[in-house]
Amino acid sequence: MTPATSSKPAAEATSATVKAEAAPAKPAVGATPGAAKAEATSGAAARVATASGPGQSASAPLDQPAADLGNPKTSSAAERAGGVDGADAEWFGSEGGAVEVQDEEKPLPEDRYLNRELSWLDFNARVLTLAEDPATPLLERAKFLAIFASNLDEFYMVRVAGLKRRLQTGLPVRRLPGFLPPTEQLEQIAERTSGLMARQARVFADEIAPAMARENINIVRWAELDPAERERMRASFREQIFPVLTPLAVDPAHPFPYISGLSLNLAVVVREKDGGPELFARIKVPNNVPRFFALHAARDGARVMRFLPVEELIAAHLGQLFSGMQVLEHHLFRVTRNAEVELDEDRDEDLLQALERELARRRFGPPVRLEVAASISDHVLELLVRELDMDSHDVLRVPGWLDLTALWEVYNGVDRPDLKDPPFVPATHPHFAEGETPRSVFARLRDHDILVHHPYHSFSTSVQRFVEQAAADPNVLAIKLTLYRTSGDSPIVDALVDAAEAGKQVVVLVEVKARFDEKANIGWARTLERAGCHVVYGLVGLKTHTKTALVVRQEGNHIRRYCHIGTGNYHPKTARLYEDYGLLTADPEVGADLTDLFNVLTGYSRQTSYRRLLVAPHGVRRGIIERIEREVAYGADGLVQIKVNSLVDEEIIDSLYRASRAGTRVDLLVRGICALRPGVPDLSENIRVRSVLGRFLEHSRVFRFGHGARAEYWIGSADLMHRNLDRRVEALVQVTDPASTDELHRVLSLMMSDDTGAFELSGSGVWHRRPGKNPQEALLRRIVDRVE
Repeated sequence: MTPATSSKPAAEATSATVKAEAAPAKPAVGATPGAAKAEATSGAAARVATASGPGQSASAPLDQPAADLGNPKTSSAAERAGGVDGADAEWFGSEGGAVEVQDEEKPLPEDRYLNRELSWLDFNARVLTLAEDPATPLLERAKFLAIFASNLDEFYMVRVAGLKRRLQTGLPVRRLPGFLPPTEQLEQIAERTSGLMARQARVFADEIAPAMARENINIVRWAELDPAERERMRASFREQIFPVLTPLAVDPAHPFPYISGLSLNLAVVVREKDGGPELFARIKVPNNVPRFFALHAARDGARVMRFLPVEELIAAHLGQLFSGMQVLEHHLFRVTRNAEVELDEDRDEDLLQALERELARRRFGPPVRLEVAASISDHVLELLVRELDMDSHDVLRVPGWLDLTALWEVYNGVDRPDLKDPPFVPATHPHFAEGETPRSVFARLRDHDILVHHPYHSFSTSVQRFVEQAAADPNVLAIKLTLYRTSGDSPIVDALVDAAEAGKQVVVLVEVKARFDEKANIGWARTLERAGCHVVYGLVGLKTHTKTALVVRQEGNHIRRYCHIGTGNYHPKTARLYEDYGLLTADPEVGADLTDLFNVLTGYSRQTSYRRLLVAPHGVRRGIIERIEREVAYGADGLVQIKVNSLVDEEIIDSLYRASRAGTRVDLLVRGICALRPGVPDLSENIRVRSVLGRFLEHSRVFRFGHGARAEYWIGSADLMHRNLDRRVEALVQVTDPASTDELHRVLSLMMSDDTGAFELSGSGVWHRRPGKNPQEALLRRIVDRVE
């Protein structure tokens, strides 16, 4: 099934149905009248290359190049193999291009960009800072160590793997201000990562583990078990572990075995008891058993929780695995492999089948990191490095336990609410609260727009209820939705299945290329197809990352459209952990925009301009820069506030520098990567950059341009990175409802307040933690507890 053949009937049928309230198309929202004036007033001219121009990435992002929405086209296999993206190859009609900024008064400095890879490591260091903070509840500190470790795994599987691939293939890289060659980047990454891993091991060994022990929570070694515990563990080994272990010898008759990515392994050195040469063997720690075996008991009237790592249990029984041999030494090691999927979308084949084939190959990606216990002997390490075809820069000696992602097991397995963040129940948005007379979601949206703020507002009583009521409502004719990630037992998918089985037209764009969720999304796509939904997989060369839902409802003699546009996924579980916004509206312009956007996604429409939306890859970068330049015209009376996960795009960064030089105040809330240098004299002294990390993952993207009555507020799915602006379908929607814009203003003001605690970035690229009130706790009190 190809996207065109599977989606065409749905696109035609729904387009024919929706006609009564279609708003006439206005000029594109990107065409801001004040843009030309702003450019002239600022004294800066930004010349943007057209589609044939080269890209502008200083650190060369590694995703596949984009296709133009109107001219599907993908990169060559050689370019994909080298991780070339829109920054190094053709732009294929995307709105970006190489930027040559010329300031008539003074050019922008060469070193104005921070390196994105090193900036990401700074982000993970901030996560580690939360684990180091004694004010954080104890088990939450352990959780942050697990998050730090998991983040670093993915960084190596994707970013470091891409740098290595580029270096090995010898593909040219465009050198721009602040550029670091791949070799130098890899050297700095290795150095910084080594320091961060040492910090992680130190905080666990010196602070968190002793504090847990004082609370009767212990991760123990075999030597620390008492006789009764050892007997219990011997039985567990015989029954659960021994049958699945397979020691693999390495000698002329037995080649070095394949080491799967992120698996734990024991390197064992043995020899005959009466002497002879040393022999090497590898044992894979099974991944279908828990990392920790629980040994809970009551001692002195207190419940003691003890956890034995499975590798300790295996190591204690090596004699049974190598009967008749002398075990000389054993060491734990772990390999990380390239996990990128290289998909040739030009081939005439079913996308799901092609993706399943590539997912099967993912596990055989080249190794990019080797983690070993600090105690490993030199000769065993040399053997591993040689057999895995790695070099010394790829090796990380880890003091203490390997793979602290396993601390999630401790966090989830220990029932100690006093050592965790206080539980909370998300509040139902006041406009969705049931009164004396129950009203449907649709009746409420006919009154006004509703802006929900997760996790403070309940997902289940807002967005989920919107989809579920649409599925059950006999007057609903069609439901269209983009699905990027969702939960394993998704009520959203269940509602879509119910709607299709009830005879409604259901169109679902399932993004099967969502990294690390590919397999799950393939399963959802097939489930939805079996139920009779029209399932499409997006556009060739682009990921569909936008979070949009459209409900078409018959109301008397006319059709009304109801919409949801959000910053987060349709995922009930992460909606309790991630901070996100969602706009629910019956505004005719937004409805017309989403109808047009879904026709682009499911059919052959080539539309690039909208009424209340900015849509990538054509409109988001251009629209944001035009609004920044408009604020430049106001000088010191201008205001730009942006909240995103990452800020990397050089064109947008340069426009923010020009705004600062014009005296415009620029407030940036960037959770992760930030390539902009704030606070630099004569460049960015009017720019502040903050990062808020805490209990919830700050995930929303919010944009504000201007003060007072002329202020514009936008929310949506796009971060300010090349992949979002050039190689994904993203959507930002303008928020116009006064109550909603007041709420966005209130939250942005809280985040940037002088008495709010956050991390702040200096012009030298160093992050500092500033004390103050916790903004997430303040929002919990105001929204959930309703305490002002």
